[in-house]
Amino acid sequence: MLYWLMKHVLLGPILRLFFQPKIIEGAENIPKDGGAILASNHLAVSDSFFLPLMLSRRVTFPAKIEYFTGTGLKGKLQKWFFSGVGQVPIDRSSASAAQGALDTGVRIVREGKLLGIYPEGTRSPDARLYKGKVGVAWIALESGAPVIPVAMFGTDKANPIGSRMWKPHPIRIKIGKPLDFSRYEGLSGDRFVLRSITDEIMYALMELSGQEYVDVYASKAKEQPAVPEQGKKSDRVPEKKAS
Repeated sequence: MLYWLMKHVLLGPILRLFFQPKIIEGAENIPKDGGAILASNHLAVSDSFFLPLMLSRRVTFPAKIEYFTGTGLKGKLQKWFFSGVGQVPIDRSSASAAQGALDTGVRIVREGKLLGIYPEGTRSPDARLYKGKVGVAWIALESGAPVIPVAMFGTDKANPIGSRMWKPHPIRIKIGKPLDFSRYEGLSGDRFVLRSITDEIMYALMELSGQEYVDVYASKAKEQPAVPEQGKKSDRVPEKKAS
């Protein structure tokens, strides 16, 4: 009920009015039912608001647990807000917690829901596409669900990193064709297979978004912004594997 109110009464109408979000390609690629993984590039916090707004089905995004554990009135309002927009708390503070987050993702998909995930693991610091983490591949193999690439456009202009206020700017979305990894069934413990799948997903995102690809994790790029190599285009691009 809260999700419906946020989408159709409270937040949704405001977002539509000021940002005019639109799916410009591939709406038919979202299944009408059954579990699937929506793997998106990540330009801004608002990505998790605009994509669910434009789909008829509910999308569940993992969100850092700090959004749900605040104290006082502000903490309660924050928890209410993020729950209302369809996000679930994820603890990533340790290896066991990270595994718990992956297990949660598998559970969501097995329940026949749409799971939204950002393979880069964090927002891009400069609107480029960074190396994907293999968690998305593990969830895909454990759940048996297809991975649907999603490219967001304009959210970094509407919601720049560090900004407290959003700025009106058109938001556009492209949805790619589902990627089937059933040929790797039973190989979720093989790191080489997980990397291959993740690279294939990132290749699809690179083609769909038109972003420059950087063969470095975004989290590392944020830690070392002054390293010259971070400002250059990588010679390596993720591979598109043969079916």
